[in-house]
Amino acid sequence: MLRRLTFLAFVTGLFAQQPGAPVKEDIFVPEKWHNHSSMVTELPNGDLVAVWYHGSGERTADDVIVEFSRKPRTGGPWTARQTIADTPGFPDCNPTVFVDSKQRLWLLWPIIVANEWHTSLMQYKISSDYNGAMPRWEVSEPLLFKPKNFADKSLAAIKEMRPMAEGNARFTKALDEAEKHAKDKYFSRMGWMTRAHPVELPSGRILVPLYSDGYSYSIIAYTDDGGRTWSGSEPIVGVGSIQPSIVRRRDGSLVAYMRDNGPPPKRIMMSESTDNGVTWSKVVDTPLPNPGSGAEAINLKDGRWALIYNDLEKGRNSLAISISDDEGKTWKWTRHLEKEESGSFHYPSLIQTRDGKLHSTYSTFTSAGKTIRHAAFDVDWVTAK
Repeated sequence: MLRRLTFLAFVTGLFAQQPGAPVKEDIFVPEKWHNHSSMVTELPNGDLVAVWYHGSGERTADDVIVEFSRKPRTGGPWTARQTIADTPGFPDCNPTVFVDSKQRLWLLWPIIVANEWHTSLMQYKISSDYNGAMPRWEVSEPLLFKPKNFADKSLAAIKEMRPMAEGNARFTKALDEAEKHAKDKYFSRMGWMTRAHPVELPSGRILVPLYSDGYSYSIIAYTDDGGRTWSGSEPIVGVGSIQPSIVRRRDGSLVAYMRDNGPPPKRIMMSESTDNGVTWSKVVDTPLPNPGSGAEAINLKDGRWALIYNDLEKGRNSLAISISDDEGKTWKWTRHLEKEESGSFHYPSLIQTRDGKLHSTYSTFTSAGKTIRHAAFDVDWVTAK
């Protein structure tokens, strides 16, 4: 037994000493309050900003707010938490942040109007002055758009998916509800929520990946004029294909990776677009497992792709980072940020900063409580033997 413990200690020491290995820190002390669905971005001055939602619950708790913290580029701990969005009497959930090519900071999130996910109403704010204690918002608007060909695309896909849901009461019911509301203007324009980072294309088009728990599939809102007007893509319809995260191929086509909220086998799901996010291909499973939990994929500066996800079909106690050098055909390298017997390490956010380092924030639920954890690590650590 002593020999085994000595060997484990030796291996653990080697892991900790590996160049570029993850350096982790909790943004605040774990607590009983619900802290979830974080997102991180880098500001032009090199600071990091993280946002998440905080309260006594989720959609059913009217005290839920969006909080944020900043990590100075010069090092040191994350700053004390502050409220960045609060609609009194309504839950504010699932925030995302990013900085566009004009160096404007965006905050996007849904307000849950009637304590059900399908009653969410998207909001967004834009700031050009954010280096002080709080951003000064020059834009603060609801994000309203009309989905493209929603009823026709939804009904055709639902008909095709019926055999896949046969024998599963839960997903048959989900398809019934989606079919019932496919032609309803109100339901097709409400209930959409953010999860992953927006993506700006070389043309300046900004894509905001959205999903609906009511329909249990996804859509993309996009703007070609910096947020003054919005349009909606065709729906990305699959059996539980939600929370899309977008990466761009060298040929300009797009790939959306999605959480699997459908029946087994539980896999990360995928769809493609060749017209800058307006229309999307049939949703298919990838070989990668997914337990019904959020994932995020990003383009790396060297042309490779990175994907962070729970690499299980059940449970959220294992959080993996994988690298692909062939635009997602294969994921040759995988390391684990977290791999425990219990607890949940989930809803990860992922960016690559200007210095090439990878940064992730993710919800950490353990016996000690709930917090948002930040991990910083090198690409070379993921691909090392």
